[in-house]
Amino acid sequence: MRTYFYYSLFGLAMGATLSMAGLSDYTQIHSLFILENIPLLLVFALAIGMNMVGFMILSRNKKTPKKKLTKGTISGSILFGIGWALTGACPSIALVQLGEGKIAALATVAGILAGVWFYRRATSSALKFDTGICGEE
Repeated sequence: MRTYFYYSLFGLAMGATLSMAGLSDYTQIHSLFILENIPLLLVFALAIGMNMVGFMILSRNKKTPKKKLTKGTISGSILFGIGWALTGACPSIALVQLGEGKIAALATVAGILAGVWFYRRATSSALKFDTGICGEE
């Protein structure tokens, strides 16, 4: 239970930081992607650094296994980037947008859930995609 508390506290801090920095605004994200808003790019880099430190702290007593590159990594990354460019939100930003009351984020979250559902169906069907899912070896 204590671990969930720490995860929640870290998620709340990250969400508040992303919201205050403007990373939940579509026009700001667009200016970030076309390299017009360098200060926001630096804030984004800071958020990534915060995540890295947070995960290092939370997993300091656990041995993290090395992950190999799977067949779906490149195509999945491309799909993730396309989704982010179209919606202006990655999964964490979509949740921040929901917290801010932006109704359009419901469509993004629905797309995320539909993508996960499709992926799970595809990996368990005759298509036999390589799962390579974190934590499910």
